[in-house]
Amino acid sequence: MTLHDKTVLVIGRGGGIARAVTLAARDAGARVVTAGRNQDQLKAAYDGEPGIVGEYVDLTDEASIAALADRLGSVDHVVSTASARARGKVADLDREAVRLSFDTKVIGPLMLAKHVRFNEGGSLTIFSGVAAAKIAVGTLAVAITNGAADVLARSLALELAPIRVNAVSPGVIDTGAWDGLGDGKAGYFADLTARNPARRIGTVDDVAATVLFAMTNTFVTGTTLRVDGGEPLI
Repeated sequence: MTLHDKTVLVIGRGGGIARAVTLAARDAGARVVTAGRNQDQLKAAYDGEPGIVGEYVDLTDEASIAALADRLGSVDHVVSTASARARGKVADLDREAVRLSFDTKVIGPLMLAKHVRFNEGGSLTIFSGVAAAKIAVGTLAVAITNGAADVLARSLALELAPIRVNAVSPGVIDTGAWDGLGDGKAGYFADLTARNPARRIGTVDDVAATVLFAMTNTFVTGTTLRVDGGEPLI
């Protein structure tokens, strides 16, 4: 899976899945541009890393996206990992949190597709998530956001062709996102490991490998690549 002499834009934080994708793309030969709202975080995350430069973008601001596209010129591949989750039951959901979830994970990538100039053979990879395939009480807003991302990937794949567009849908991945469970994290991971078909928890490298596959396999487009250990089956 070579990305030699390709330019890859990765949008997200300086850690977790975004960092794994950034390093994997760089190690595959790409010139990587990382972009996000927190410039200090990105600089700290990649300071001293060759082949990686930082840029600013706010996915909730179309003007910011257009400005980034103008600064970069043409690129080969774009990966948007950004998210803003709105959890809770219907009665407890905050309208602004739900709007921000869609704005970040669906409308933002749509605006990327509108403004970014792709080189021939390029691709756009966006992120969905297992909640769209495994409906549960308390994750309604996450599920509908991820479902919309799945539809967006298929729609853009048709309209932007031959630029390829895919979604990656992770299950439970061992990132800092689960640290908020405190002492309950170990128990939750142990229970899921015992029940899911893969019999383990996912890693950021599992997701990064799938993103590289989406970028480099030129016959894959308009699909959602599930990296969830079979979690929707349980």
